[in-house]
Amino acid sequence: MQHVCETPLTIEGALAAQASGETSALELTEAALARAEATASLNAWALVDADGARAQAEAIDMRRAAGEPLGPLAGVPIGVKDQICTKGLRTTAASKILENFVPPYDATVVSRLRQADAIIVGKLNQDEFAMGSSNERSLFGPAFNPHDGTRVPGGSSGGSAAAVAAGSCVASLGTDTGGSIRQPASFCGVVGLKPTYGRVSRWGAIAFASSLDQVGPLGRSVRDVAAVYGVIAGHDPLDSTSLTHAVEAPNYAVDGSLAGLRVGVPQEYFIDGIEPAVKASVDAALGQLEQLGATCVPVSLPHTEAAVATYYLLATAEASSNLSRYDGIRYGHRTSESVSDIGALYAKSRAEGFGDEVKRRIILGTFVLSSGYYDAFYLKAQKVRTLIRRDFDAAFADVDVLATPTSPVTAFKVGEHVTDPLQMYLMDIFTIPSSLAGNTSLNLPCGVDSAGLPIGLQLIAPPLGEARLLSIAERLERKLGNWGGR
Repeated sequence: MQHVCETPLTIEGALAAQASGETSALELTEAALARAEATASLNAWALVDADGARAQAEAIDMRRAAGEPLGPLAGVPIGVKDQICTKGLRTTAASKILENFVPPYDATVVSRLRQADAIIVGKLNQDEFAMGSSNERSLFGPAFNPHDGTRVPGGSSGGSAAAVAAGSCVASLGTDTGGSIRQPASFCGVVGLKPTYGRVSRWGAIAFASSLDQVGPLGRSVRDVAAVYGVIAGHDPLDSTSLTHAVEAPNYAVDGSLAGLRVGVPQEYFIDGIEPAVKASVDAALGQLEQLGATCVPVSLPHTEAAVATYYLLATAEASSNLSRYDGIRYGHRTSESVSDIGALYAKSRAEGFGDEVKRRIILGTFVLSSGYYDAFYLKAQKVRTLIRRDFDAAFADVDVLATPTSPVTAFKVGEHVTDPLQMYLMDIFTIPSSLAGNTSLNLPCGVDSAGLPIGLQLIAPPLGEARLLSIAERLERKLGNWGGR
């Protein structure tokens, strides 16, 4: 199986086609279901709720026929990462330990999609508990890249990116802790947004690292991503970290000019090891920004080199704490073997239920938090995180946005790095710093390499800068035009 991408309707196109009577919500849903079946070899879907999706679509068509008001995503087929709870639909975080878990409630973001009349097609494949950069570590097996079925789609939201790229849903939800929306979006040639920490509710999203996790949208265009973001963003009293600031809408200027915009280009992101095609495409995109009137200036983020180590201390510590709830007692997998005491029950259930990468991170995080090591590792990492955030604050005092490669490489072969955890961790070297700082950032497709594999440009804005970020990205997207993958 090789290149299976196609160009489906955008959200704007899907809404217009329904309004004109050219199609219906049910027809759009049937097309998505057919495409999911036709591209089943990608393994992008963990669960397809065909009956539920059809029922949602039929209800929307009846309401439209009756002249009732409809939501801003009416009839649009959307997929949801399996990290995010869906009432009545199995939600596993791609882990055996939650293999049979069916939530009795929707996550806030899912409730908001339903209120907007989106069609929830099903749940999307991912790395177990969102821990991975390739979507190879999953209860459901690896997902594959629609541009080349021998390659990974990225991770951990690999299914979310692959499904959008393959046309089996118009848009999707992923989660991003250290790059898990942006990196797969780059590998699959779609747009992916990591919102500001606290901008989108995490209530009902299964926790990995609570000070870093964010839910965000993926789509075929900036406007599609902005449309979904506009629905899911905003304060949620159920999430104690949710921000109360009003959600601003992007400004799509007709002339597309970026005159007066200052774009910072961090020198630390253009390092040895970047594939030449990635650097060439990013440089070309920077040139396009300048043609639109922007000024590109060099900036420095001096603590960038410490970001990966800092992330893997903090994220694993939080994972160790968050995943302690899976004990084989209250819910989730429980060993069927006879055990002598409750300690053995915990140990056996967790050993059977968690995969190797999750175990690796739990062990590392437990060590980081252990007596005698807390100050040397966890506390020091928190201090370095502050330094990284201050680097960004200083840069944003002089520029409006930052522009970097999203990933140093294009999609790699399935199995190429699966036995080398350190190499896999370095795949997120350009996305992790922004996550640690709590910024908002976005992947925008900007080219392809000689094999036709997508390349992504990362745009980063200060916290709460989504409207600015999306406005700039939409204008650049118009300028870039069809880069060969869309």
